[in-house]
Amino acid sequence: MRIVVTGREGQLARSLQAVGASSGVDIVCLGRPGLDLAEPASIPEALLASGADAVINAAAYTAVDRAESEPEKAHAVNAVGAGLVAEAAQRLGVPIVHVSTDYVFDGAAGHPYREEDRVCPLGVYGASKHEGELRVAAANPRHVICRTSWVYSPHGQNFVKTMLRLAGERDEVGVVSDQFGCPTYALDLAETLLRIARKVVEEKAAASPLFGVFHVAGSGEASWADLAEAVFAASASSGGPSARVRHIETKDYPTPARRPADSRLDTARLQQRYGIALPDWRASVADCVSRLQAGRAGAGSPSPVSPLASS
Repeated sequence: MRIVVTGREGQLARSLQAVGASSGVDIVCLGRPGLDLAEPASIPEALLASGADAVINAAAYTAVDRAESEPEKAHAVNAVGAGLVAEAAQRLGVPIVHVSTDYVFDGAAGHPYREEDRVCPLGVYGASKHEGELRVAAANPRHVICRTSWVYSPHGQNFVKTMLRLAGERDEVGVVSDQFGCPTYALDLAETLLRIARKVVEEKAAASPLFGVFHVAGSGEASWADLAEAVFAASASSGGPSARVRHIETKDYPTPARRPADSRLDTARLQQRYGIALPDWRASVADCVSRLQAGRAGAGSPSPVSPLASS
């Protein structure tokens, strides 16, 4: 089986390569300049020649704050580009697994979001990702849209790596404690996406309950401060750098883009239809920190969230 992944240099694509290497799946990662979601003409040409059995769209414009001043770029990649990837997959006759975000919600529901809950993004990034969902669904009936949240990994730039760097520079770090979500390890997410892709390859009926929108996130919930404390605890347990966490409020760390205060995701549909539940986020954080301390880290693209910490 060949699964083609867009976004070759991103932390999720790199995690998919790592997981795929031991799963017997041929993972082909495409990226710039051959495939660039900001260049519409490159998309069908690259995908139609790929020989894919399924496509995972992991490419995205993820600079949440910069998107506020670059709405056209965010829209081109996250909306138009995503739709064209789904259209190319449809022309190939294969399903698409599209990665979206918790930032399509405003964080005001007061409970973990279900797939059918009202979408109301607070900023350009979330709005562009929501439009991408709509375009993907319209372009390819055999779609699985996976909303995830707070992604981190040993690769690229992300919150966990930033916390470890700051712990090596200072004794105390101020971290936002009034925003809540579900931290998600890119390796856990990658394994789940591959399981989904392998299952839907053989599913030809677009009306199948395996298609549609799913929430895919680490089990449990946390604030950014909780996540930072878990990172420091895992690091300290193996002799790595650690720091005290000073809890701060969102108003103490202003950013160009507004972020949802509570974007926890309900993953019951994923468990019911696929029998998949991601590991508890604390265990996954410990694994990520261990890998980083062992030196198995790489470079890549930033995750969809900015480090919410101050000096």
